[in-house]
Amino acid sequence: MEFILKAMAHKRIKVINIAGARPNFIKIAPLVKEMEKAGIEQMLVHTGQHYDNKMSKLFFDDLHLPKPDINLGVGSGSHAEQTGEIMKRAETVFIKEKPDLVLVVGDVNSTLACALTASKLGIRVAHVEAGLRSFDRSMPEEINRILTDAISDYLFVSEESGVVNLRNEGITKEKIFFVGNTMIDTLLQHKANARVISPLNGIYLKRQPYAVLTLHRPNNVDNKNNLKNILETLLEISFDMPIIFPVHPRTLEQIKNFGFENLLSDILGGIKAGIYRVEPLGYLKFLNLMMNAKMVFTDSGGIQEETTVLGIPCITLRENTERPVTLTSGTNVLVGINRDKIIRETRKRLNGFKSDKQIPKFWDGKAAKRIVKILIKQLSG
Repeated sequence: MEFILKAMAHKRIKVINIAGARPNFIKIAPLVKEMEKAGIEQMLVHTGQHYDNKMSKLFFDDLHLPKPDINLGVGSGSHAEQTGEIMKRAETVFIKEKPDLVLVVGDVNSTLACALTASKLGIRVAHVEAGLRSFDRSMPEEINRILTDAISDYLFVSEESGVVNLRNEGITKEKIFFVGNTMIDTLLQHKANARVISPLNGIYLKRQPYAVLTLHRPNNVDNKNNLKNILETLLEISFDMPIIFPVHPRTLEQIKNFGFENLLSDILGGIKAGIYRVEPLGYLKFLNLMMNAKMVFTDSGGIQEETTVLGIPCITLRENTERPVTLTSGTNVLVGINRDKIIRETRKRLNGFKSDKQIPKFWDGKAAKRIVKILIKQLSG
């Protein structure tokens, strides 16, 4: 604290924090709190990339994030349309506010758009969750990660593979800081609150084992054959263990477009066999649902990390992951969309198989503190 006070007396630091989608809110919440404690002047800019109330406002409420100072209101569109529109609107804000730093998190279009805009204006950029690589450039997020890291001044890394990746790409070690995972900061801060709430409006799930499903990657939900294979395989598994599926709005739209609604069920009291469709949940309700699950099926990156810390088996419906520590130290396994592999790995875990779970280094709830301390030292000179 003495270090922070001396630094702040030297120069007032102004930071613009960028959030645009659900994972961003979770990652940035502890940073906003730590910057406030340190007396950093900050603005929170919401790009509006996720504009659905259940995908956006619920998370601000649950995480006690302040109302954004500015909402760019970008909304949906193609990758090019969305990225370009964010850049146009963010540029006006950055020119007016003249921050010392723009801080971006994760790998969504908002991340790249605001990093690129700030860099071209000569404003320093910090990227939180830098260095993660799936080595699959068919994923839009991989392009966003690579380009954001290439133009950022401060690269805050959540796992050791990120340091290796950045050094292999020629980035100097002076820009790289291994600090841990702010998403885990948020989980540890809210775990107790999540434990005591009811995720599905009073439907008591603890009486029987259940699994959770999340699905949103284009390769899984925009391809009719892939989506059908996933849902039919999981429907078969649901006779061993019902599956609760908070459906992403875009995923639901594709399910309707392809005529797969008959593969899902609605919860009407109790649950038996089936994939049970529920509306998107806020952060605390979803955390409760996940904490009490027998296992999680997902194609999300962040959920691979959260299940690792919670000790919940994670069956990842992808061929690769940008978070390899969840495979080597965590509870995660990659199965792609291979029916036999999905069923085999699920049955192993139902029959008592347990991963050799460890908590990765620096996933201790203090990543945001480390980041803010480094930023103060770097920016106060």
